[in-house]
Amino acid sequence: MRNIISSVEAEYRRYKALAEGAMAQLAESDLSRPPANGSNAIAVIVWHVSGNLSSRFTELLTADGEKPWRKREEEFEPRTVTRQELLEKWDRGWSVLLGALAGLNDADMTRIVTIRGQGLAVYDALHRSLAHTSYHVGQIVYVAKAFREQAWSFLSIPPGGSDAYNRNPAHEKPAAHAAALRDKKPTV
Repeated sequence: MRNIISSVEAEYRRYKALAEGAMAQLAESDLSRPPANGSNAIAVIVWHVSGNLSSRFTELLTADGEKPWRKREEEFEPRTVTRQELLEKWDRGWSVLLGALAGLNDADMTRIVTIRGQGLAVYDALHRSLAHTSYHVGQIVYVAKAFREQAWSFLSIPPGGSDAYNRNPAHEKPAAHAAALRDKKPTV
């Protein structure tokens, strides 16, 4: 089962890199600016994702995933932050998650953990969290793309690029895709 844990971790890392690739394309002021459609600003989404990952994966196997110290409602308050503050907050949540994943073994996958008092097998909790995180990463990418408009640098196959990519599908594995995204230079 360590292969399953490694696979889940690789997908998390892909989504982390996607969000970072989107955020890198924005001016610092865009990180705190809410989009015109009333959606959350990227800073708000980052605070929420970081809070969720920190809460869920701190003492994953021994404590409820909704920690009493988490202030979920505050995560959704508008905020103005610097790029450095945003990335520090982002990395704190991811550090907790990745540390917890590193400590898991095969036997842990079927253990029962709780989230808001409800029992879940670890593998269910991981899938739930990965889906939640990817949902919010999609929001980050969407908002960033809307701000960049025609200057957007695609993080996956660009429109009209399918045939060329299919001849050399180099980023199908999450680690390869994440590495390619990390190697891309910001286009701000």
